[in-house]
Amino acid sequence: MEKLVEALGVTKLSKSQVSVMAAELDEMVASFRNRPLDAGPYTFVRIDALTQKVREGGRTVNVHALIATGVNADGKREIVGLDVTSSEDGAGWLAFLRGLSARGLSGVRLVTSDCHQGLRDAIVSVLPGAAWQRCRTHYHRNVLTKLPKSAQPWVATLVRTIFEQPDAASVLAQHGQVVTALEAKFP
Repeated sequence: MEKLVEALGVTKLSKSQVSVMAAELDEMVASFRNRPLDAGPYTFVRIDALTQKVREGGRTVNVHALIATGVNADGKREIVGLDVTSSEDGAGWLAFLRGLSARGLSGVRLVTSDCHQGLRDAIVSVLPGAAWQRCRTHYHRNVLTKLPKSAQPWVATLVRTIFEQPDAASVLAQHGQVVTALEAKFP
Protein backbone atom coordinates (compact mmCIF):
# COMPACT_ATOMS: atom_id res chain seq x y z
CA MET A 1 0.00 0.00 0.00
CA GLU A 2 2.87 2.37 0.86
CA LYS A 3 4.48 1.91 -2.57
CA LEU A 4 1.15 2.58 -4.25
CA VAL A 5 0.53 5.83 -2.42
CA GLU A 6 4.16 6.91 -2.87
CA ALA A 7 3.58 6.59 -6.62
CA LEU A 8 0.63 8.96 -6.12
CA GLY A 9 2.85 11.49 -4.33
CA VAL A 10 1.98 10.68 -0.71
CA THR A 11 5.17 10.16 1.28
CA LYS A 12 4.06 8.87 4.69
CA LEU A 13 1.09 6.84 5.82
CA SER A 14 0.28 5.63 9.28
CA LYS A 15 -1.17 2.17 9.87
CA SER A 16 -4.50 3.73 10.74
CA GLN A 17 -4.53 5.70 7.47
CA VAL A 18 -3.83 2.47 5.56
CA SER A 19 -6.71 0.78 7.41
CA VAL A 20 -9.08 3.61 6.56
CA MET A 21 -8.05 3.52 2.87
CA ALA A 22 -8.45 -0.26 2.76
CA ALA A 23 -11.93 -0.04 4.32
CA GLU A 24 -12.98 2.61 1.79
CA LEU A 25 -11.65 0.50 -1.08
CA ASP A 26 -13.46 -2.57 0.29
CA GLU A 27 -16.74 -0.60 0.26
CA MET A 28 -16.18 0.57 -3.31
CA VAL A 29 -15.35 -2.94 -4.51
CA ALA A 30 -18.37 -4.45 -2.72
CA SER A 31 -20.62 -1.79 -4.24
CA PHE A 32 -19.28 -2.54 -7.73
CA ARG A 33 -19.54 -6.33 -7.31
CA ASN A 34 -23.11 -6.19 -5.95
CA ARG A 35 -24.62 -3.51 -8.20
CA PRO A 36 -27.74 -4.39 -10.18
CA LEU A 37 -27.15 -5.35 -13.79
CA ASP A 38 -29.82 -3.11 -15.28
CA ALA A 39 -28.18 -2.10 -18.58
CA GLY A 40 -29.21 -5.36 -20.26
CA PRO A 41 -30.01 -7.38 -22.08
CA TYR A 42 -26.42 -8.61 -22.16
CA THR A 43 -26.55 -10.48 -25.45
CA PHE A 44 -22.87 -11.50 -25.54
CA VAL A 45 -20.86 -12.49 -22.48
CA ARG A 46 -17.21 -13.47 -22.22
CA ILE A 47 -16.13 -15.39 -19.14
CA ASP A 48 -12.61 -16.14 -18.00
CA ALA A 49 -10.50 -16.67 -14.91
CA LEU A 50 -7.11 -15.28 -13.98
CA THR A 51 -4.90 -17.13 -11.54
CA GLN A 52 -3.26 -14.83 -9.00
CA LYS A 53 -0.89 -15.45 -6.12
CA VAL A 54 -2.02 -13.91 -2.84
CA ARG A 55 -0.81 -13.98 0.75
CA GLU A 56 -3.28 -15.76 2.95
CA GLY A 57 -2.62 -16.79 6.53
CA GLY A 58 1.12 -16.15 6.22
CA ARG A 59 1.62 -18.18 3.06
CA THR A 60 1.31 -17.63 -0.69
CA VAL A 61 -1.56 -19.42 -2.41
CA ASN A 62 -3.19 -19.36 -5.83
CA VAL A 63 -6.68 -17.92 -6.16
CA HIS A 64 -8.82 -17.53 -9.24
CA ALA A 65 -10.38 -14.22 -10.21
CA LEU A 66 -13.53 -15.06 -12.16
CA ILE A 67 -14.43 -12.28 -14.60
CA ALA A 68 -17.47 -11.83 -16.84
CA THR A 69 -17.66 -9.10 -19.47
CA GLY A 70 -20.95 -8.48 -21.23
CA VAL A 71 -22.13 -6.36 -24.12
CA ASN A 72 -24.99 -4.23 -22.77
CA ALA A 73 -28.07 -2.89 -24.55
CA ASP A 74 -26.08 0.18 -25.70
CA GLY A 75 -23.54 -2.09 -27.41
CA LYS A 76 -20.81 -1.26 -24.89
CA ARG A 77 -18.62 -3.75 -23.06
CA GLU A 78 -19.12 -3.79 -19.32
CA ILE A 79 -17.55 -5.89 -16.59
CA VAL A 80 -20.65 -7.51 -15.17
CA GLY A 81 -18.99 -9.73 -12.60
CA LEU A 82 -15.83 -10.30 -10.63
CA ASP A 83 -15.35 -12.88 -7.91
CA VAL A 84 -12.43 -14.66 -6.27
CA THR A 85 -12.48 -18.40 -5.59
CA SER A 86 -9.98 -20.91 -4.29
CA SER A 87 -10.42 -23.20 -7.30
CA GLU A 88 -11.71 -22.91 -10.83
CA ASP A 89 -14.25 -25.73 -10.57
CA GLY A 90 -17.86 -26.27 -11.53
CA ALA A 91 -19.20 -25.25 -8.12
CA GLY A 92 -17.35 -21.93 -8.22
CA TRP A 93 -18.55 -21.16 -11.73
CA LEU A 94 -22.11 -22.14 -10.86
CA ALA A 95 -22.17 -19.83 -7.83
CA PHE A 96 -20.61 -17.02 -9.88
CA LEU A 97 -23.17 -17.28 -12.70
CA ARG A 98 -26.08 -17.66 -10.29
CA GLY A 99 -24.96 -14.45 -8.58
CA LEU A 100 -24.85 -12.63 -11.93
CA SER A 101 -28.30 -13.91 -12.81
CA ALA A 102 -29.70 -12.82 -9.44
CA ARG A 103 -28.28 -9.33 -10.03
CA GLY A 104 -30.04 -9.07 -13.40
CA LEU A 105 -27.89 -10.74 -16.05
CA SER A 106 -30.41 -11.64 -18.74
CA GLY A 107 -30.88 -11.92 -22.48
CA VAL A 108 -27.61 -13.83 -22.98
CA ARG A 109 -27.51 -15.43 -26.41
CA LEU A 110 -23.79 -16.30 -26.67
CA VAL A 111 -21.16 -17.07 -24.05
CA THR A 112 -17.50 -17.27 -25.02
CA SER A 113 -15.12 -19.00 -22.61
CA ASP A 114 -12.46 -21.63 -22.28
CA CYS A 115 -13.40 -25.29 -22.38
CA HIS A 116 -13.58 -26.22 -18.67
CA GLN A 117 -16.38 -28.75 -18.35
CA GLY A 118 -17.56 -27.32 -15.01
CA LEU A 119 -17.88 -23.86 -16.58
CA ARG A 120 -19.76 -25.21 -19.58
CA ASP A 121 -22.14 -27.12 -17.29
CA ALA A 122 -22.74 -23.97 -15.21
CA ILE A 123 -23.52 -21.97 -18.37
CA VAL A 124 -26.10 -24.56 -19.46
CA SER A 125 -27.63 -24.62 -15.98
CA VAL A 126 -27.84 -20.86 -15.33
CA LEU A 127 -28.17 -19.42 -18.84
CA PRO A 128 -30.56 -21.79 -20.63
CA GLY A 129 -30.81 -21.15 -24.34
CA ALA A 130 -27.45 -19.36 -24.53
CA ALA A 131 -25.09 -20.77 -27.13
CA TRP A 132 -21.50 -21.48 -26.09
CA GLN A 133 -18.38 -20.82 -28.11
CA ARG A 134 -14.83 -21.74 -27.21
CA CYS A 135 -12.50 -18.79 -26.85
CA ARG A 136 -10.14 -18.58 -29.80
CA THR A 137 -7.17 -17.60 -27.62
CA HIS A 138 -7.62 -20.61 -25.34
CA TYR A 139 -8.09 -22.90 -28.35
CA HIS A 140 -4.90 -21.54 -29.88
CA ARG A 141 -2.96 -22.11 -26.63
CA ASN A 142 -4.31 -25.66 -26.34
CA VAL A 143 -3.20 -26.47 -29.90
CA LEU A 144 0.31 -25.20 -29.23
CA THR A 145 0.73 -27.38 -26.12
CA LYS A 146 0.56 -30.45 -28.39
CA LEU A 147 3.66 -29.36 -30.32
CA PRO A 148 7.41 -29.22 -29.71
CA LYS A 149 8.54 -25.74 -28.61
CA SER A 150 10.56 -25.32 -31.80
CA ALA A 151 7.44 -25.68 -33.98
CA GLN A 152 5.14 -23.44 -31.94
CA PRO A 153 5.95 -20.07 -33.59
CA TRP A 154 5.46 -21.47 -37.11
CA VAL A 155 2.23 -23.28 -36.25
CA ALA A 156 0.91 -20.26 -34.32
CA THR A 157 1.41 -18.10 -37.38
CA LEU A 158 -0.37 -20.62 -39.61
CA VAL A 159 -3.32 -21.05 -37.25
CA ARG A 160 -3.75 -17.27 -36.91
CA THR A 161 -4.21 -17.02 -40.68
CA ILE A 162 -7.41 -19.08 -40.33
CA PHE A 163 -8.97 -16.48 -38.03
CA GLU A 164 -7.89 -13.55 -40.19
CA GLN A 165 -10.12 -14.48 -43.12
CA PRO A 166 -12.90 -12.08 -44.18
CA ASP A 167 -15.77 -14.59 -44.53
CA ALA A 168 -16.86 -18.14 -43.70
CA ALA A 169 -15.91 -19.62 -47.08
CA SER A 170 -12.40 -18.18 -46.81
CA VAL A 171 -12.07 -19.50 -43.26
CA LEU A 172 -12.96 -23.02 -44.39
CA ALA A 173 -10.55 -22.84 -47.35
CA GLN A 174 -7.70 -21.53 -45.19
CA HIS A 175 -8.42 -24.15 -42.53
CA GLY A 176 -8.05 -26.86 -45.18
CA GLN A 177 -4.74 -25.41 -46.37
CA VAL A 178 -3.37 -25.18 -42.83
CA VAL A 179 -4.41 -28.78 -42.04
CA THR A 180 -2.76 -29.97 -45.24
CA ALA A 181 0.44 -28.07 -44.41
CA LEU A 182 0.57 -29.49 -40.88
CA GLU A 183 -0.78 -33.03 -41.09
CA ALA A 184 2.35 -34.64 -42.56
CA LYS A 185 4.62 -33.25 -39.85
CA PHE A 186 2.14 -33.28 -36.94
CA PRO A 187 -0.54 -35.91 -37.57
